[in-house]
Amino acid sequence: MSDDKAGIATATATATATARKPAPWLGLAIVVLIAAFASQWWAGRQHAQLGRQVAALAQPGDIEMLSSTTCAICASARAWFQANGVRFGECFIETDAACAARFDAARSPGTPVIVVRGVAQIGFDPQRLKESLSRRS
Repeated sequence: MSDDKAGIATATATATATARKPAPWLGLAIVVLIAAFASQWWAGRQHAQLGRQVAALAQPGDIEMLSSTTCAICASARAWFQANGVRFGECFIETDAACAARFDAARSPGTPVIVVRGVAQIGFDPQRLKESLSRRS
């Protein structure tokens, strides 16, 4: 009987000692979470800085977006322009014949087409937009 009690005591002590040790992957998980948070923070900071730079470079009439009413990327671009205070014009190819003609002339496979100082860019890329505005200022 005392052997049973000794076995139970040993099992209890082992379980207690095991419970006190953190899992070896816990430290790695914490490091990964911190790195992910830092990366997201840095990307957001860079994105905001890019928005301020584009807003500073863009003058009224410099940017026009040829859009479609059903284009999700157009909606994202519009939201980005508005959130960053970037002055831009916009027309919709479904409702504006002149806009549709400009879209056709660009030979774009889809929308948006961002026209920067008369030069068409297919798709929305804030970094490319900044570079185009910088070259032509």
